Amino acid sequence: SETVASVKALLEQARGASILVSDKPDTDKLAAIALIGARGDRDAVSLLTSVEANASGAVKEAATATIASINSTLAFWDAGQNIWYGISLGSVLLLAAIGLAITFGVMGVINMAHGEMVMLGAYTTFVVQQVIRTSFPGLFDWSLVIALPLAFLVAALVGLAIERGIIRFLYGRPLETLLATWGVSLILQQAVRTIFGPTNQEVGNPSWMSGSFDIGQLAITWNRLWILVFALAVFGVLLYVMKRTPWGLQMRAVTANRRMAASMGIKTPWVDALTFALGSGIAGIAGVALSQIDNVSPNLGRGYIIDSFMV
Repeated sequence: SETVASVKALLEQARGASILVSDKPDTDKLAAIALIGARGDRDAVSLLTSVEANASGAVKEAATATIASINSTLAFWDAGQNIWYGISLGSVLLLAAIGLAITFGVMGVINMAHGEMVMLGAYTTFVVQQVIRTSFPGLFDWSLVIALPLAFLVAALVGLAIERGIIRFLYGRPLETLLATWGVSLILQQAVRTIFGPTNQEVGNPSWMSGSFDIGQLAITWNRLWILVFALAVFGVLLYVMKRTPWGLQMRAVTANRRMAASMGIKTPWVDALTFALGSGIAGIAGVALSQIDNVSPNLGRGYIIDSFMV
């Protein structure tokens, strides 16, 4: 007899399935229904549905009750799976929304190009992985670690250029700022489309972000778990910067009262510029995380900008 519990259970369930389609007595079929029902998966529902359609009496009632019980359990785990997906995606949106909140809170700027900062972070990850695959294949598991500071730097520099080159001339004019940043977003999309092409690009998962483990019938993928942990870590670091550092104090002072902060010697134009760069950089690292759970394309940021505003 089999000694491995999982194999033994599968053999018993296969035997139960054969009993259900045989001429065995109802007592044997009822025991088989209980055995199949213990699986609790969709294959069990499919098998029991066929039994329900062809059986009668106590066997039919048992099959119906077992199907209802399994479906109720599956609905619970499906809801849990959807909640998990929502939390993991929401953690990425949290990073993007933090950048928006910083720029809007300090400067009152609605940045419609913020989604493109996310896109730039994702494409930076793609470029880093391409270089590693070509020249340093042994470092692939470190690709995301390498991409994180580079994505932050690329997005922050682009954000700094946007603020210094366009937005600083439009402070106090929200409609013009919105239209200008919308134009910048279109330019960035087309630039990326020209360089990398319009199709989706593949960004691989390092080995430590691949695979999953199960909690009941809830599948927890490692990439989404690490993304959640990373988002919380970034949020914690940013909270420390805002609350415990001189620059964070200056940012909060400018947010509370710009004129008073300027009269105290704070260089508000540079606080604005560096704040915009920080918000863009955080969006860039959100793009690194997003590249692990979504396709990387020139339209990546456009699909998340509205969600980020809502968050």
